[in-house]
Amino acid sequence: MNEDRIKGKWKQLTGKIKSRWGDLTDDDLQAAEGDREYLAGRVQERYGIAKDAAKNQVEEFEKEL
Repeated sequence: MNEDRIKGKWKQLTGKIKSRWGDLTDDDLQAAEGDREYLAGRVQERYGIAKDAAKNQVEEFEKEL
């Protein structure tokens, strides 16, 4: 799914994102608003993982959509 489609369906995807990364807050998701770099940064911060690992997780999530 490309970034434009993700931004367009962001509200529908927030439930799936929260089930995948439960430590993310509603504020995190609202601020991300479809921005994959921001989302990866929040995942990195909340889970204490490397930037590349967080980016890979977000990319894998996008492929599953």
